Amino acid sequence: MRIGVLTGGGDCPGLNAVIRAVVRKGTGYGHEFVGFRDGWRGPMTGATLPLGLDEVDGILARGGTILGSSRTNPYKEEGGLEQIRGHFADLGIDALVAIGGEDTLGVAKRLTDDGIPVVGVPKTIDNDLGATDYTFGFDTAVSIATEAVDRLRTTAESHHRCLVVEVMGRHAGWIALHTGLAGGADVTLIPEVPFDVEQVAGWCKQVSDRGHAPLVVVAEGALPEGGRESAQHEKARRVRARAGSVASRPGSPTSLEQRTGTESRAVVLGHVQRGGTPTAYDRVLSTRFGLAAIDAVHAGTFGVMAALRGTDVVLVPLAEATAELKTVPRERYDEAQVFFG
Repeated sequence: MRIGVLTGGGDCPGLNAVIRAVVRKGTGYGHEFVGFRDGWRGPMTGATLPLGLDEVDGILARGGTILGSSRTNPYKEEGGLEQIRGHFADLGIDALVAIGGEDTLGVAKRLTDDGIPVVGVPKTIDNDLGATDYTFGFDTAVSIATEAVDRLRTTAESHHRCLVVEVMGRHAGWIALHTGLAGGADVTLIPEVPFDVEQVAGWCKQVSDRGHAPLVVVAEGALPEGGRESAQHEKARRVRARAGSVASRPGSPTSLEQRTGTESRAVVLGHVQRGGTPTAYDRVLSTRFGLAAIDAVHAGTFGVMAALRGTDVVLVPLAEATAELKTVPRERYDEAQVFFG
């Protein structure tokens, strides 16, 4: 078989490990591989690059993706499906491995329904994809954010300041939850649970009164009770501008400083969370997902995604993977609240 491989959506530590595993095991099966450039834009335009053993040698620990990525959606482009069909025919593509998050796998599901054989691999640092316990990239993002929290705490203590650290998580607070627990945050705020500004200030004051510097971890999508994200705020975050960040909304350092009397500062970690070398855990998980994906292709099992269930990697329908966003359950947030204040 001649198999295409693409990576879509935001870049993520571990993408190259998936590509490597697919090619290494698939070559052993006797398959040939074609890399599509820049997500779904590659199949639509026919932009490819060679993808053999030489190309994947040494990429296991490399961040980003050697294939490039984009947020192109062929179903939002006129004639997108027909373009993909045409280029697949011209290139002799028999099947496709699509590595990506909710949007990328949503396209993979529709392509499968339209008769194009696709196997998916879940990728998102937000860990918000259904049908899998964890996605690769999440562990790396949490590790980076936790290290940042550790470093920031020392400078906060030195200057007796309250620090508010914003991490990624527009609709799901998994990164904030795990970073807050691992970093010993005094308050953690997530999109799933609206917060009371006065209560947050109260928790911070409790910490200050004990002679310590309060540290708040907040997901970018967290909002106060009764709050609603403004159109301007949403647009700002869509283009990754920081005008809508924690520094300029309720629960901000300015707001907390006024309520607690403690000098406060904000730090927005931003894209540093998704860049760089994947952790050992993410390298292993990515590799296992890649092996499962090529096994599915080799067996002729399409319309599925590799998923982690407990410690096992299994195949689940793409429809299940994209059915709903996986958000933080209240009981998990209650665990973190034990350590607030």
